Amino acid sequence: MNPVKRRIEIVNIIRKENRVTVDRLAQQLNISRETIRRDLTELSNNGKVHKFHGGASLPIRTGEGSFQQRMSEHVSAKIAIAEAAVQLISPGETLFLDTGSTTLYFAENIAEISNITVVTNSSEIARIISLANNHSRVFLLGGEFNGDNRQTIGTMAIDQIGSFRAHHAFLTIGGLDSRTGIMDFCIDEAQIARAMIKQAESLTILADQSKFGRIASFEVCGLNKVTNLVCDKTPDQSIQTALAKAGGHVLVTSSGQP
Repeated sequence: MNPVKRRIEIVNIIRKENRVTVDRLAQQLNISRETIRRDLTELSNNGKVHKFHGGASLPIRTGEGSFQQRMSEHVSAKIAIAEAAVQLISPGETLFLDTGSTTLYFAENIAEISNITVVTNSSEIARIISLANNHSRVFLLGGEFNGDNRQTIGTMAIDQIGSFRAHHAFLTIGGLDSRTGIMDFCIDEAQIARAMIKQAESLTILADQSKFGRIASFEVCGLNKVTNLVCDKTPDQSIQTALAKAGGHVLVTSSGQP
């Protein structure tokens, strides 16, 4: 396991358990304690974990606000979805990523891919990509800043999206059903998503099973706009039929297979 993948795995373990010791990480990953300590120092310097004597925990900032609460929900499913979605990307491509807990996990995985361009309204995603040091570029959209989600929103951000064309838009959602399609609970986030979809050649939705059949306040797009749905469980037949009719594909993570 290379250092980048190892550090992603360490962060994922800490997210699941909140607090772990060096000994436990060394045993679980079959790596020396010295290597774990170096990894934790690097992760601490980047603000991804809080290092203490003998171990590490989630940084204090990830325990605050509604967005940080979502970061601790359905963690295993979101990690699996993020890992599965990486196979849809090739070096040299341009991606839109919106703000969401699953897209944040996804960004940590695509940071391993060289020579991609990421356009995002998430300052945290922008930070992750910029620190990867693998010849990728990241553009952070300007606009009104939301401190909880660490995202930009509003007309300024939407106008800037129109300056880009992308191969892919990878989006998180509030809900999904066969009647309306893709929905969000926040009108600002729905507007950002619509603008990204308009400027992208393909649309991939990253959604754990809790989003299926869930109604949110604001429509983003119909299922006919969805190229790929990456999820941890096969959706019900009505959603599958609607996607298939429109030429969309469902990619279920290996952990979600029966």
